[in-house]
Amino acid sequence: MSDFSSLGLSDWLIDQCKQMGISKPTAVQENCVPPILQGRDCMGCAKTGSGKTAAFVLPVLQKLSEDPFGIFCLVLTPTRFVITCQTCTKFLKFGQKLNIELLATLAASFVVFFAESWVRTVEELDQRYILTPEKVKDAYLVHLIQKFQDEHEDWSIIIFTNTCKNCQILTMMLREFNFPTISLHSMMKQKQRFANLAKFKSSVFKILIATDVAARGLDIPTVQVVINHNTPGLPKIYIHRVGRTARAGRHGVSITLVTQYDIHLVHSIEEQIQTKLKEYPAEESEVLKILTQVNVTRRECEIKLESTDFDEKKEINKRKQMILEGKDPDLEQKRKEELEKIRNQKKKFKNKIHEAIQRKTDTGGFSEEKNFNF
Repeated sequence: MSDFSSLGLSDWLIDQCKQMGISKPTAVQENCVPPILQGRDCMGCAKTGSGKTAAFVLPVLQKLSEDPFGIFCLVLTPTRFVITCQTCTKFLKFGQKLNIELLATLAASFVVFFAESWVRTVEELDQRYILTPEKVKDAYLVHLIQKFQDEHEDWSIIIFTNTCKNCQILTMMLREFNFPTISLHSMMKQKQRFANLAKFKSSVFKILIATDVAARGLDIPTVQVVINHNTPGLPKIYIHRVGRTARAGRHGVSITLVTQYDIHLVHSIEEQIQTKLKEYPAEESEVLKILTQVNVTRRECEIKLESTDFDEKKEINKRKQMILEGKDPDLEQKRKEELEKIRNQKKKFKNKIHEAIQRKTDTGGFSEEKNFNF
């Protein structure tokens, strides 16, 4: 592996890298920085946590320093929040000596495209699972967090779950157990998301509960543990989630809570990442001791949330999204109701056929030679 000076970067950028604890380029940086500096089109694809952002930020800042005038580049990201925030942070950190105003990706004269590879996870990641009944899952979650807090007080943990509502309930529940918890999901206003993310990155809160809005592009080097409260339905979602830890050569742990309904999902994940998940040695007896308390606390939090306008806000957000997509919310609702009506009619028809067949079978009215038309 070469060093940054051999890639053609200026001394001031190399110094910035050293100040940030980066002494040697990663493979994607080694292969992409030189052609970008030469103004050539470039496509980079690498594992999560491998330094893709710096691979284009560094050469862009160098070219900008040579002619610091006007709007220099445009960065396009697949989501409007987390990846954008992460990219902006990288530009500010690496380019603080330039006094740049924020904006980002690539010059009009050439194109640079970077994609996150989700074929496999990184070798530094210890990937584990816990097989648990659905009704015991929350108790395992509380037990795991307590264990990590007791053994590693300074560790940061990200917990991924599948819905905004579940994210909110888990946050409320863990706060009842006095865990320093904060949430991140799409039902929150943009300003609140940025504020919560900043609090987690600065270790004001050590636990972040998030939906998949945070599964891509979130680069917080100090995250030691990722817990999947639900088993992701797609392998690529799993890879994006667990990729929030074990970044840039650091070690990390991921634990997926697997219920009896998720076994096939785990097999798909293992096939994709070409790695077998190992069972995490959880203390079942300790989990059972807190099971009732956890379930009661969760139910209390669900009741509290139901007394708010959370579901109403969700519907409002859905309508806003439809309008942004050029759809008529009222028309879409009518279509949805019509489709539901058709599905119910088909279901009734199938039930009638089944009942008719059952009656014939019970009375011995069927014969192999007979044909029936329905």
